[in-house]
Amino acid sequence: MRFNAVRILGLLMTLSAIVIVPVAAIGQGSQQDYQLWKTLKKRIDQPVFADRVDPNWSESSEDSFWYQVLSSDNAFRYVIVDATTKTRKEAFDHDLLANQLASQLGEDATSSKPKLNLRSLSFDAEFTKARFEFAKRKWEFALPDGPLSEIDPRQPDHSDSDDAETLPANRQVKRSRDGGDRTQIQFENRTDQPLHYKWVTATGEYRDYGRVDPQQTASISTFAGHSWILESPSGLIVASFVADVWQSLARIDAQTPRPQPLRRSSKRSSRSPREARSMQSRSPDGAWQVSFENHNVVLKSAKSDARAVLTTSGDATDGFSGRVWWSPDSRSFVAMKTKTVDVRTIPIVQAAPEGSIHSKLHTIDYAKPGDAMDHPRPVLFHVNESDLAETTVTMIDDSLFPNPYSIRDLHWHDDSTSFLFLYNQRGHQTLRVISVDAESGEPRAIIDEQSETFVCYSHKTFLQPIDATNEVIWMSERSGWNHLYLIDQSSGEVKNAITQGNWVVRGVEQVDEANRQIWLTVSGIDEGQDPYHRHLIRVNFDGSGLVRLTRGDGDHEWEFSPQRRYIVDSYSRVDLPPVTELRDAETGELVVELEKADASELLKTGWQFPERFVAKGRDGETDIHGIIIRPTHFDASKSYPVLEAIYAGPHSAFVPKQFGRHASLVEMAELGFIVVKIDGMGTSHRSKAFHDVCWQNLGDSGFPDRIAWMKAAAVDRPEMDLSRVGIWGGSAGGQSAMRALIAHGDFYRAAVADCGCHDNRVDKRWWNEQWMGYPIGPHYAEQSNVTQAHRLQGDLMLIVGEMDQNVDPATTMQVVDALVQADKDFELLVMPGVGHGAASHPYAHRRQADFFVRKLWKNEPRF
Repeated sequence: MRFNAVRILGLLMTLSAIVIVPVAAIGQGSQQDYQLWKTLKKRIDQPVFADRVDPNWSESSEDSFWYQVLSSDNAFRYVIVDATTKTRKEAFDHDLLANQLASQLGEDATSSKPKLNLRSLSFDAEFTKARFEFAKRKWEFALPDGPLSEIDPRQPDHSDSDDAETLPANRQVKRSRDGGDRTQIQFENRTDQPLHYKWVTATGEYRDYGRVDPQQTASISTFAGHSWILESPSGLIVASFVADVWQSLARIDAQTPRPQPLRRSSKRSSRSPREARSMQSRSPDGAWQVSFENHNVVLKSAKSDARAVLTTSGDATDGFSGRVWWSPDSRSFVAMKTKTVDVRTIPIVQAAPEGSIHSKLHTIDYAKPGDAMDHPRPVLFHVNESDLAETTVTMIDDSLFPNPYSIRDLHWHDDSTSFLFLYNQRGHQTLRVISVDAESGEPRAIIDEQSETFVCYSHKTFLQPIDATNEVIWMSERSGWNHLYLIDQSSGEVKNAITQGNWVVRGVEQVDEANRQIWLTVSGIDEGQDPYHRHLIRVNFDGSGLVRLTRGDGDHEWEFSPQRRYIVDSYSRVDLPPVTELRDAETGELVVELEKADASELLKTGWQFPERFVAKGRDGETDIHGIIIRPTHFDASKSYPVLEAIYAGPHSAFVPKQFGRHASLVEMAELGFIVVKIDGMGTSHRSKAFHDVCWQNLGDSGFPDRIAWMKAAAVDRPEMDLSRVGIWGGSAGGQSAMRALIAHGDFYRAAVADCGCHDNRVDKRWWNEQWMGYPIGPHYAEQSNVTQAHRLQGDLMLIVGEMDQNVDPATTMQVVDALVQADKDFELLVMPGVGHGAASHPYAHRRQADFFVRKLWKNEPRF
């Protein structure tokens, strides 16, 4: 056989083209595509500079603080802020300090990246000197230009402080910061009560590590930057400390400042003394103790041997247990008598347990919609001090609360004349505040919230009695928008709306009863902004004096200074890196801009900001918000299949609003897709009418809005090929993903449904009854993917973890059975030993990606 040079060269060029693959050819499931998909998270793990400010407030003045920030030269910078002069400045000459360190260490201190990573940094109260660790040695530096001196660890500390070894107490609880050196903290309890010391995690959780008794000390090994609180027996936080390497003694006495707790959205930030007291079985005056024996109530004197069994009707199926709520005057208390039912159990089979060739059966409690529930009833007791056996027991007439899903938030009035509680009726169409007269035991409804659809008890309730003025603050959607109302406790009449307008309250930050002011997280308050952006406001109880405390077009997060004089506010969008500002907490005025984040290094990787897009929904009037994500190798001259990531749970909204890398979405785009995420009608944080679309209608999933949104986006985005649309989701998103092919198979071509709750009768009770109602009606069957499986069009992949304890795996297998009966083709991936969210397992994750490459690119994956 003879070859000429031209043909050989041509063949080599062809082979070269196959190996190299130009960018324009990427996006069809090639080996190069999968390499981009696999390496995406590592490739975009580039620093975003100046994206976070963690203030360290001065212990001597709330007008100043310092923070560390990673600057665009990839070096740590240390900044001091003075609120009185409205200035920020670098704490010292960073290059000068680096050079002085290099001189003393005999090496280049600036050679490492990031530079000047100073460990255990602290400043004195006047910011005249800094102490830190570097190269495993301790240093002191006079601000701003030196000199630098090494601290001899063998010499005692002769600082100006009267007690240099005492760790300063914080005025606000802080979250732990990682990366500090191992150190010791010693809790010295100079109070008259035992205190529990608890570690505060980086996410704000409290982990109990032990107890220090009165006038005793306790030591524990920890790390610099780790936060600790001391908690009283009643649950009150009495002190807060952050460990460091310089001081170890944490002293708690009468002068220790009581810290502000961590911010808790939509909840009261800490228990009031009365709330903490109500959790104890001992009376407030310490004279009486309640216990439960054989399901009945026993009252004992704490001062004598007097004892009485107050009830005899309790038994294992209808008895007393749990909490006791004492009146403030210690004369009365409330206990719950509860008719109990057996909870449904479901079997879960583990086919390949570790260490055995035989399957293993697991049985778990799993209440489903329509199942019988425990039935609690409050019982009122009046203590007869002279003869405990004559204590009055009053069964309260339950005609106002006959069918409870729950009874909670029981609260005694300060003068002990009455108590109230929140009654949530099963079916979630009635939420009622019941007040009970302490003398007569007569109940009456203060507030009777009713809805033809649902009352969103799980995410839109707030109840705070203001006993001093006989008022209640109450959250309601009665106006069509989620707002707060001031209600008279005696008459139940609305005194005034605290907030009103076509925007929503998202959560209560703080209530100041003395000054009759309330701080709220709200969204939709700025016309022209994304209605999901969170802002902070303050308003008077009478609805006057609304003050905007955050500004800036973005989603906001904030942190108050310890005495709440200032706010460190950070806002961002998916297309805007964080901007951090210091604001006056009284007026909301800008004090000084602190940082603007720089994402230039991230953008160099090919990563792009998601595109925000708004289009009209099904009614042609309502704005629907979503984002569009493109691959890092995006070519505007090409067209791409569109993939929607769906989660349409009515309990919230799910399109990202803050800046982030959004790796899970970008990763799917890397295989050659345009990825979209949309919040359609039926999700939360908009008007009541917007939310109500989900009522007994979870199969809707906002699809008419989603489809209209994609069609509008594609009008001037030719890269979006709407003839090839896929969708994926898990849990409620898995239910929706399959529903897309059932109800809208003319638009969606392929779907992956992971651990879907395909039939709301088979899934957990609390979530499904909230949106689908009670009792179980024909609408449950109408919304079921099982009963509707015969309508399936397009390509479906089902993924399920056999050990899923969140969504009963049986619901996926019931869908499989229905598809088989309907002679429908589909793919099924069962993940042995895997729980909820099986598609996140590496194998299932790859299989999901392969499925979309096959079905929408019509190519066989080459990974």
